[in-house]
Amino acid sequence: MAYTIKQLAKLANVSVRTLHYYDEVGLLKPERTRNDYRQYEDGELFKLQQILFFRELDFPLEEIKKIIDQPDFDIIKSLDDQKALIKLRQKRLGKLVYTINKTIKHMKKEKTIKDEELYDAFKDDDVKQYQEEVKERWGSSDAYKQSMARVSKMTKAEMDKLKEDGKKFTQLLADSMDKNLHSEEVQALVEEHYKGIQFFYECPLEMYRNLGNMYVDDPRFTAYYDKFRPGLAVFLRDAINIFCDKRE
Repeated sequence: MAYTIKQLAKLANVSVRTLHYYDEVGLLKPERTRNDYRQYEDGELFKLQQILFFRELDFPLEEIKKIIDQPDFDIIKSLDDQKALIKLRQKRLGKLVYTINKTIKHMKKEKTIKDEELYDAFKDDDVKQYQEEVKERWGSSDAYKQSMARVSKMTKAEMDKLKEDGKKFTQLLADSMDKNLHSEEVQALVEEHYKGIQFFYECPLEMYRNLGNMYVDDPRFTAYYDKFRPGLAVFLRDAINIFCDKRE
């Protein structure tokens, strides 16, 4: 059965805008009818499912495209790998729920909990296993390898400072929203943001532009930026586009 873009958006519980964007960046290209309407068939349906599974596993869109565009990409093997990774996450979530229940019983004086048991669920054994699994199966891109190599050399204090500096910088971006997108102040902030991305991995302008689009198209990124100030995700995307236009 063939689906129109509106039908597929409803079926997959994604927005039409998201499907338009996936088409634009070459992530999910539908067939075209004689009237130039988008038409999605079985191949596109399963490909979209792959995209959504990888998104659930927190893969960025650029990485997903590289994976599913590989000539030897095997969808069955991919599903097996995704299932294994999701089970690891499920196991960790189960531990968190178990610890929550024990803590509630302790608070109600129904059962005591040892001090060390308060933090059992936060031990990172499963997380490390999950990260190793990701690296082994999908960590083939230069950006991923560069990012992991640089992060692995940072101490916890350095990571905490990086996160705190990131929050302060994002607030600066939010405070600049009343200024013109083309202004020197806004574009200087975007340049600083771009340098921050490149700290982790080499980021060509095309990739940076796609990151800006993702801040709007991915609800999780939008929620993060918009909590600093409503509309910040769109503001940053538009400012990034101007930044890229001037340098391309």
